[in-house]
Amino acid sequence: MKIGTMISVTIILLVSEILLFGQSTKNCFLEDFELKNTTIPLYKEAEKTTADPTVTITINFRDTLRKVSKYLYGNNSNLWMSQIVTEPVLLNNIRLLSPNIIRFPGGNISNVYFWNAEVNQPPEDVPDSLFDSNGNKILANFWWYGKNDADNTLSLDNYYNMLNKTGNTGLICVNFSYSRYGTGPNPVATAAHYAAEWVRHDNGRTKFWEIGNENFGPWQAGFKIDTTLNQNGQPEIITGQIYGRHFNVFVDSMRKAAQEIGGQIYIGAQLIENIEKNSWNLPARTWNDKFFKESGNAADFFIVHSYFTNYGENSTAEVILNSATTETSNIMSYLKQTTRDNRVQFKPIALTEWNIFAVESKQMVSFINGMHATIVLGELAKHGFSMACRWDLVNGYDNGNDHGMFNKGDEPGVPIWNPRPDFFYMYYFQKFFGDHVLNASVDGNTNILAYPSRFNSEHAGIIVVNKEKTDQVVKIEPQGLTLGEKYYLYSLTGGDDNGEFSQSVYVNNEAPTNATGGPINNLQEIPAWAYTIDDEIIFSSPARSVQFILLETQIGQL
Repeated sequence: MKIGTMISVTIILLVSEILLFGQSTKNCFLEDFELKNTTIPLYKEAEKTTADPTVTITINFRDTLRKVSKYLYGNNSNLWMSQIVTEPVLLNNIRLLSPNIIRFPGGNISNVYFWNAEVNQPPEDVPDSLFDSNGNKILANFWWYGKNDADNTLSLDNYYNMLNKTGNTGLICVNFSYSRYGTGPNPVATAAHYAAEWVRHDNGRTKFWEIGNENFGPWQAGFKIDTTLNQNGQPEIITGQIYGRHFNVFVDSMRKAAQEIGGQIYIGAQLIENIEKNSWNLPARTWNDKFFKESGNAADFFIVHSYFTNYGENSTAEVILNSATTETSNIMSYLKQTTRDNRVQFKPIALTEWNIFAVESKQMVSFINGMHATIVLGELAKHGFSMACRWDLVNGYDNGNDHGMFNKGDEPGVPIWNPRPDFFYMYYFQKFFGDHVLNASVDGNTNILAYPSRFNSEHAGIIVVNKEKTDQVVKIEPQGLTLGEKYYLYSLTGGDDNGEFSQSVYVNNEAPTNATGGPINNLQEIPAWAYTIDDEIIFSSPARSVQFILLETQIGQL
């Protein structure tokens, strides 16, 4: 072959490979993307600091990275958090939070949940025992039922009612493990049909569906099954290949059901977010590879979970805050790598559970976890994640080892449904973050992070995180736009309780309403601090704080 011909063939092959494997398909989470508008908040005039800046943030407002999905701000409901619609305080707090998407019915519970079953009436083909995370058989008296109207749970009907009353959409995780532990002649077809029946019952209310939850983990029902009860020759321990094979059956059944009702659904597959080849969990080592070998490009989006810090570790504030940047970047890098290695299309990434695992110092209910949430949201937007659901709205106090955003009623000294600090950080983030994320550079201190964005309403939103233990003075150097008259700022800081893990958050020095949390009673009445721009955007950033900033710009400049 001539050299020129060889070069031409090589170029064609490279281009073909890029087109097939390098580009993402359509993004189902951006199909209803809308440009975002904002308004000037309630404010009071404030005096600028006269101190010299210690940090300079340079932002080119023409350097746009990408669109921001409105589904980044999601959260998780669960089946032990009450009927919600019967709890006006909780319902109103969810409205204020405005997560846009709320997952159901929970995490591990999804794999033992029967959406149309009456209490204590599971399907006839479920076993009387399952295996626990240590591989020991235990009686299966922990099924959960969709038609349970008890005060301490959440029925399927009230999940839908809650979405309607709070203006959010749904994300439903179907019971994949039923295809593993089911004792009928064809448990895969039975479980897939059962999921498809939910799609029919849903009747177009829900677009986004997950097949199973963390099925690669020994903590999941169906990870290990009793092969003497299985009638279709499944192995005792699940693999990515088994998950992929079953996933295909679920997809076919559920998409057929959607077509029958004239609806459009998008189906996600559970992947490992970042695995070492010598992991203690053998199925997890090859989960993605074996899944892709079996299922290829069948999924509409990929699902991952991350709790950022090491499980069971009494992590410091520094470790927690640093994990938000490193882990988010690592997850996206790994997912791009694993799809390239398996020569499949890269799909939108949905982080459907996230929080921290840090324990023993009340880290989860502290303002540090609120700062961590802020960084995670900024990094998700920066790295192009398409959807995220924080775990979770309500959980259990457990002496402060509580992922719940709201007090279930078991935290001493504060009222039921009192918001934890993370609520306030996520509340302001969404209000001050626009529809396109921009690039930024920070000079002077690597512990200062900046997440700039632009709004369709000719405003710019900038979120600044100070991870330092010392106060800083921050100057913003905007490029590529003409500024208006003012900028507006909310500064969130922690209290002086509980060492470096204060359970309180102050908003522009406004104290918390209760012993923990933030100023929930007057949240919408707290004024921003307003500064006249003149020729300089500068402000104080206290130690371990976050500033949410809105810039006025001249019409037509963004």
